This record gives sequence, structure tokens and C-alpha cells, in this order.
Amino acid sequence: MDSQSLQTPIEYLKGVGPNRADLLKKELGIHTFQDLIHLFPNRYLDRTKYYRIAELQDTQAEVQVVGRITHIKTVEQKRGKRLVATFMDDTGQMELVWFRGHRWIRENLKLNVPYVIFGKINQFNNGFSMPHPEMELQEAHEKSLRSAMQPIYPSTEKLSSSGITNKVISTLIQNLFLETKLQFSETLSKTIMGPLKLIPKNEALLNIHFPKSQALLAKAQYRLKFEELFYVQLQLLRKNWLHKTKFKGYTFTKVGDYFHTFFETVLPFPLTEAQKRVVKEIRSDLGSQAQMNRLLQGDVGSGKTVVAFMSMLIALDNGFQACLMAPTEILSVQHYNSLLNWCKLLNISISILTGSTSTSNRKSIHENLQNGSLQLLVGTHALLEDRVQFKNLGLAIVDEQHRFGVAQRSKLWHKSERPPNILIMTATPIPRTMAMSIYGDLDVSVIDELPPGRKMVKTVHRYDSNRLKVFRFLKEEIAMGRQVYIVYPLIQESEALDYKDLMDGYESVVREFPQPKFQVSILHGQMKAADKDYEMERFVQGKTQIMVATTVIEVGVDVPNASVMVIESAERFGLSQLHQLRGRVGRGAEQSYCILMTGLKLSEDAKTRLQTMVRTNDGFEISEVDLKLRGPGDLMGTQQSGILNLRIADIVKDSDVLKIARSYAAQVLKSDPNLTAEVHAPIKKTYAALATTKSIWNYIS
Repeated sequence: MDSQSLQTPIEYLKGVGPNRADLLKKELGIHTFQDLIHLFPNRYLDRTKYYRIAELQDTQAEVQVVGRITHIKTVEQKRGKRLVATFMDDTGQMELVWFRGHRWIRENLKLNVPYVIFGKINQFNNGFSMPHPEMELQEAHEKSLRSAMQPIYPSTEKLSSSGITNKVISTLIQNLFLETKLQFSETLSKTIMGPLKLIPKNEALLNIHFPKSQALLAKAQYRLKFEELFYVQLQLLRKNWLHKTKFKGYTFTKVGDYFHTFFETVLPFPLTEAQKRVVKEIRSDLGSQAQMNRLLQGDVGSGKTVVAFMSMLIALDNGFQACLMAPTEILSVQHYNSLLNWCKLLNISISILTGSTSTSNRKSIHENLQNGSLQLLVGTHALLEDRVQFKNLGLAIVDEQHRFGVAQRSKLWHKSERPPNILIMTATPIPRTMAMSIYGDLDVSVIDELPPGRKMVKTVHRYDSNRLKVFRFLKEEIAMGRQVYIVYPLIQESEALDYKDLMDGYESVVREFPQPKFQVSILHGQMKAADKDYEMERFVQGKTQIMVATTVIEVGVDVPNASVMVIESAERFGLSQLHQLRGRVGRGAEQSYCILMTGLKLSEDAKTRLQTMVRTNDGFEISEVDLKLRGPGDLMGTQQSGILNLRIADIVKDSDVLKIARSYAAQVLKSDPNLTAEVHAPIKKTYAALATTKSIWNYIS
């Protein structure tokens, strides 16, 4: 059946009609024949076994029995009536019971004809009964497309109460197969299907809905999962390829004095192998004709800032300007301070632009940017204002990109004649499979080792009953001149309650650590920006030993002297949040500690999160566990991309299939980027249809 016929509105399918069509559209988003064929089952019931009545046990399980109806009667009850049929085989008898729809059932039941019944059994009066069984004449059952593995489809309460049961959906799909005569266009090329031994499209669709055996079901699932992921990856990789051919970036042909002087004389420590590899990847991008579009992932403290700065120096060596944009003022100031000393030593002009920059400073920044005398600019999204114009912006670096909207990022593109080269940095480790599916159109670099001499943060889980011991430990650390964070959760819905927790916590800390011997800072979301900065600054300068805070300190704050992170009600934090908070300590040469405090009552997921934190410091391993616990939509904060609305594949469970699909998509594009080869005709046709629809399955037909 061609893809045109599959666009037929669903009301024209036998058994649907306008009312059912409305329900299917509203409840399951099924508008066309194609949508229905791609409503894949959630699970399957094994109906390979037929029981005899004498074999039935009181297990409350669903069973399938072959027999005949010998007698039907109506029984009066306190409330209404029930219809009871006697059902027999050659080993015994049982009852079938209906509490509604009597008249229709009575008129349609045939006596002494073999039926196959299916349903849950109940034991009563030494016998068995089956309420509201699914029934089919044995003759029809044997001819039916329906298989021994019965599919269970996604449904809603409204559908079930309107009579669109699982059996009805299955019948509609059967009608659709009969109407299309099982003819579906192939969507993959022989060069892919052959080596992977994939079954044809027709066979896959038939066996996903009506599997003849477990083995065929597994083949159908593999084929359809591969196909879904293949087209997701083909889209992303082709977008990347088009980007490189369409957008010419500024080409940085030389690596000059700034870079060499920094590397040979200013750099205070040797680069790790991972940093060297990433600098090489960035250099190669910047030297190519194409605009760089690279994602740089690195765990907290892996040395991304140095790599970013060296990339900026390449831009400066070629006569261009560079900028670094961060999501918050605190982070921007921190980046600025860490680059300032290096810039002084290299005689590079650098400024910072944030919401709180004075008007006179802004004016001179705008002028110096336009005349080219200002080489590096660091800032918040104040950099995106229309007034901010560069003479020749060659490289833009964006830190923690998921905090900026698409519209904000695209503004960076228009800051110079050609789009500048773009480097995106994130300290939120993104699992490989996730990165492939969300940032698959970017080139990805990973700094996967920490600088030598960094001591791993020791993490322990303690219950509230151990609090006095924990306080004793904090006093010992403070006596050695160290500083401590104590962090409380803040969840919007219960802000008042969380504020009370924070203030109660603050009071108990102040009681335990009294002035003047101890100084305690407090930081929370309801404070004015100036007060926050003042408290933060006191802690950074070492004037206070303890910082009691909500999660506002999550990203980027750098206090090398802080050696202990206490996280209160740790069970209320997500894994990636716990890992980010732990990254606030362990920035100096001393041994650091992270203490996870909880009550005794913990859910299974909370236990898994805490055990993972205690077991490992590896951000990528943590993000994989997080992905398994929370699923892809949650992990990105929102469903960042329709790509993750997968119908049959699951990027966690099917990560192996994803990797194979990506490598085949890459091979196809490498050999034939415009898909003009005859052998790729089915892929080209499918890919072309892709542009006009939202769901990946709307075009895989």
C-alpha cells in the first residue's frame, strides 16, 4: 500500500465511523490509517496454551478454554439480574457470567457449538466461573490473523468505558491489514537489511501486531526499533552535514604567539591527555572551512575553562574577537576572574558585561567592541542585546547551554557577518545515548579524566540520628582552617515549608556553632541579589566558615578552601543535582567530604540514588543511572526534542541498537550524502516525507 493511501482518515476504516474516530483522535492521537498501524502494543499475553476445565486452578490468572455452551439462564439478584451460561468440555463444566448486555449476548450465543473463551477465572461452590469472557467461535478463531501472543495496546479509561476495548483495537488493526492486503512499501535499503538480517517491512508490521511466535516477535521488534532510531540519527547527522556544507565559518589558519606563549610559559600545569585530545579536535574544526558547532562535555573540575581559553587564543591569533556567555552573574564573574590573570600576563584586553554593569562601563565596552580594541568579552545574556555589536566575532563559547533558549542562542549567530564558530560547554554529564539523540547534530568532545593531584571526594550516607557525630566532624574540619556547605532542598510547590526547614536548620547550626568562635552565612532564593552577593563574597573570602544555603550554589561556585558538603534531606534531590552539589567541594589540594543526610524512611529509587553517590564519583556513570531511573524526558528538564517521543525504541534499553543505527546512518551519508544512489531510493523517499510530519512514524511507511 502506498504512503498516500495510508493517509486515509481513520473514520473510513471498517468498524470505525465518526464517533469512534473522534475518540481515537482525542485519546490516542490516531487520525489516519498510518497512525493506527503504528500504534504498537505495550506488551503481549501468551495465549499458546489451551486449558481443560479439569486442569483449572484457583490462581486468578487469565486462561483460555475450548468447549460448548449447553444451557443459558437468567438469575434474579438483589440488584438487577445476571446471565449465566453452562460451559462444558469432556473433562468437566464451569459457568460464564454476564452482569450487563444480556439481551444482545443471549441473542448471539449459539448452543452446542465449539467456542474458544478467554478471561479471568474465579472459584466458587467447588467450581469455576468466568465473568464477561472474550469469546470467539473456534472456526473463526482458527482462521483469524490473531496469534497466540495477544497484543495489549495503549488505552485510556475513556476508550474502555466507550466500548473501544483492547479486542476492538485489535480487530480494527486486523481490518486494516485485510484492507491493505499486507502491502507496505519497504523503507530500508538492501545494503542495510542484508548485513543486519532484518526482516522485510511487511513481515515486521504483521508480526508486531499478530506474532506467530516469540522468535518472530523479537525479529519484528528489532527491525522496527532499528528503523525508528536509524531515521532519528539520519536526520541529525544530515543536519550536521548540511550545516558544515552550507555555513562557512571563519577559518583560523594559524596557531600563533598568544597560543604558544600561553602553552609554553603561562599555563600553570601540564594538560591531561583528554584536554590535549579535545584541544586538537577544536583546532581541527577551527582550521576547516566549516563553522564549528561542538559540544564540550566534562565533569566538574575536569579543566574545561583552560580548553575554552586556548580556543579563544586561536581566534585572537587570527585577528578575531571571542566571547564567553554563562547563564548567571555569579558564574560570569567567576569565569572573568579566572581568565583575567592569564589575560594580564598575555597583554589581552578583556571585559565583563552583565545586568549590573554600570551605564558608563557599558558605553566604553560597546565602543571598544566595535573598534576591535576589546578582544575578549565575558558575560550573561546581556551579551545578546542588540546594542552589543562586535567588530569581528570569530568564536562564541556558551556555558551550560540547556539554560539558554533556542532564540537566545540564535542571536549569537547574528553578532558578526558570518556565524561565529560555536563551542558549547556543559558540566552536566549527558549519557552517550542521550547525547547521540539530543545533540546528535553537534560534534561532541569529552574530557573524561581529572587533572592529577585531585583527590576524590569521599561520600558517605548518614541518618538524622547521627547528626551530633556529623557536627563533631565539621568542628574538626573547621579547626584545620576549612569551610563547610550545608545545603537544604528547595522545591517550588512547598516554598514556605522549605523556607521553614532552612531557617530551622540555620538556627540549629548557629546554636551548635555559636559566635564569635564561628561565623555562619545564609543564602536562599528569597534574598535580594545584593544580599546574596554579599553573603557569597564573605564565604569566598573566608570570613565565614559555614554556608547554610538552598540549591542556589549548584553551578560553578568556586571556593577551593571548602572541604565538606553536607546535603540535608538528600533523598529529595535528583542524582545529577547531588553530583553537581558534590562538585562544589574537592577543588583544593585537601581531602574533601560529601555527607548525605536522610531520615530512615526511603523509597527504593532514593536508596539507589544514595548508593550510586557513595559508590562512584564518575559523572557519566551517575548520568546513566539517572537516565534509567527518570527516563529521557525528565533528564533534559523538559521533552527538549520530539525525537525522544519514540514509539517502540527506548534509548536506555536499546542503546546497543542506537549505536548500530547511528553507524549505518553515518555510512549511508558518507557514501551518498544526497541519497541519489538507486540503492538508497527507499531511504530517500522516506527521508523526503520526513520533512512534512511531526512523528517519526508518520513517514516510515
